[in-house]
Amino acid sequence: MILAYKASLLCLEFIICIFTGMTKQGTKPNILVVNDDGITATGIKNLMEVMQELGNVVVVAPDSPQSGMGHAITIGKPIRFDKVELYEGVEMYKCSGTPVDCVKIAVNKIFKGKKPDLCVSGINHGLNNSVNVLYSGTMSAAVEGAIEKIPSVGFSLDDFAADADFSHAKPYIKNICEQILENGLPEGTLLNVNFPKGDNLKGVKVCRQANAKWMEEFEERTDPYKRPYYWLTGVFENFDKGEDTDVWALENGYVSIVPVQFDLTAHHAIQTLNSWNFTAGKGSSKQVGTATKVSAPDGINLG
Repeated sequence: MILAYKASLLCLEFIICIFTGMTKQGTKPNILVVNDDGITATGIKNLMEVMQELGNVVVVAPDSPQSGMGHAITIGKPIRFDKVELYEGVEMYKCSGTPVDCVKIAVNKIFKGKKPDLCVSGINHGLNNSVNVLYSGTMSAAVEGAIEKIPSVGFSLDDFAADADFSHAKPYIKNICEQILENGLPEGTLLNVNFPKGDNLKGVKVCRQANAKWMEEFEERTDPYKRPYYWLTGVFENFDKGEDTDVWALENGYVSIVPVQFDLTAHHAIQTLNSWNFTAGKGSSKQVGTATKVSAPDGINLG
């Protein structure tokens, strides 16, 4: 009788273990991995490897480098995406569009409207600190994820080399993504994470975006037909001497984390504008502030 009772308990424990394992497996987060350096970039491979430790991974990336594309989308020509098998056991797609297109295609056609639990972009070859966030295809892909109400984060490393070493960044990336999955992010907010080059990291700083910009020049050159053309160059200049910025953190060996929002409203300027005298056209037949809607090909409304 006692033996039979113990046997039944063991059987019950075995069933519970199987059920628990199935439940855990079934609740693994679905993670979308994107980038702007292209599907064969070293950075996305390293990011994908970290995400495989956290959940079920789907990679959707441009079929060629798309750096500096910002939040561009494709509206004047078709977008194509194809499944590829670059790494065994990973669901991967290459997309003919921009980084933002990759997120849109993933949400609408691959996940079929059932949104992933996390969208990670990168790891970018090169920093996306300060004003660079506005030009970055890496960060724009993450912004698009946030617009879709998916917890999103972009990762960048201060190394443009094709064979850049991302190993020192990977433990931080895993920890940051674990924190996001556990705690979520405020609606309309995503994270911009940048890593200095080298493995002597001092830790993490939650920062604000530095007031800096590129002092640009267009270098004039001549093609074989003696026609001039121009190559964009420039120097990054930091006007911000605060020690709470992403530029300061990176220059001093810290990982920088900046919370970013896609609401571009300058809320502090609303009161000032409300004090202005907007009376042009008052009492006349002129229509002030009437918007004209413009349509893109295939009826996409841009107005």
